[in-house]
Amino acid sequence: MGQAHLVGPASLLRRAVETERFSSLIFYGPPGSGKTALAGVIANTVGAAFVPLNAVTAGVADLRAAIRDANLRWRTSGRRTILFIDEIHRFNRAQQDALLPDVERGTVILIGASTQNPFFAVIPALASRSLVYELRPLGDEEIEAIVDRALADRERGLGAIAVRLTPEARGFVVRSSGGDARRALNALEMATAVASPDSEGTLVIDRAVLEEIFQKKALVYGSGDPHYDTASAFIKSLRGSDPDAAIYWMAKMIVGGEDPLFVARRLVISAAEDVGNADPRALQVAVAAFHAVKEIGMPEGRIPLAQAAAYIACAPKSNAAYSAIDAAVSEIETGRVLAVPPHLRDASYRSATRLGAGKGYVYPHDAPGHVARQDYLPESRFYYFPSDQGEEEEIGKRLKHLRRIVRGEAPRDPGGEEG
Repeated sequence: MGQAHLVGPASLLRRAVETERFSSLIFYGPPGSGKTALAGVIANTVGAAFVPLNAVTAGVADLRAAIRDANLRWRTSGRRTILFIDEIHRFNRAQQDALLPDVERGTVILIGASTQNPFFAVIPALASRSLVYELRPLGDEEIEAIVDRALADRERGLGAIAVRLTPEARGFVVRSSGGDARRALNALEMATAVASPDSEGTLVIDRAVLEEIFQKKALVYGSGDPHYDTASAFIKSLRGSDPDAAIYWMAKMIVGGEDPLFVARRLVISAAEDVGNADPRALQVAVAAFHAVKEIGMPEGRIPLAQAAAYIACAPKSNAAYSAIDAAVSEIETGRVLAVPPHLRDASYRSATRLGAGKGYVYPHDAPGHVARQDYLPESRFYYFPSDQGEEEEIGKRLKHLRRIVRGEAPRDPGGEEG
């Protein structure tokens, strides 16, 4: 149900599956958006064996066993295997590395599922070998259709039981699921277990029963307020120097069952991107909070998260380092790739001197003040422009002095050429 942007008639994914021209896939999106179901549909469509593993409980031994079975299946029956790994972001680097050889050989078709952006949570070598697709939270109409199907399905749903969902309860379960089909179905199953029958023996599920089941979490990621919107509000509150708002949005994510490491990663990113050298300690605080959460878990992990959020929000702000790396990357990506000057090249191997590597290099520690006049870029380009915020103001003053010694010049303005 849903995800028309992925499974619609003209979609790339649908065409790739129907023509069986795909290798590995990674689906990411909020819980209950249909990642597992979509993987199962793909396996059924291509006639492949479907082997599910959960990264929380599976180890390298489980991976090797699944791959060994896949090899045997291919040799004996010619049938391919789709290895589905739920919560793939929870695999460590060694576990993800173990997948690479067989993914490259095509022994298995990997389909990974994650609630986190795989370009942050999955090793680059694996992400680059996969087609990555984002699943969106299901809409109210899609959740309602799933609820109706569950009530009618006699084999896999509640159709074999006399159950009636009141109109008010139907609207409540749809709104409270927050686009999460699994949450809606789990609530229905629990409601059926505790609902009272009417005079005809039909179990009646009313709003009161569902309110008791959903409790606090039903209010957290409500309709129209999905996972990524709350994360966005959190990040923008940190950037906007509002600790109260940042802690509120963070609390909403925590109460809603968000992975605390997802929150911690956002803090680390914000500390580097939005505070930077205006207060270098912000990054230390954020990284410490990340490790603290990994060590102590929840619910106590909320405390270092709150400490870090408050610190980052109250810290002076600068995006100078973030802007610097983006400017340099942009130049390289648009074709301005410079060769390394001879005096900066590696001179450690035997024939380096004969090739001119290292010739003319000035060792800075031999110069007054440990800074020497020397060209480190073949062309005069400036990327880092310190702000006047916090400690970066002093960095800016020192950098002006350094640039006059090292380059014999200083930039006129951000993005300018020579100064």
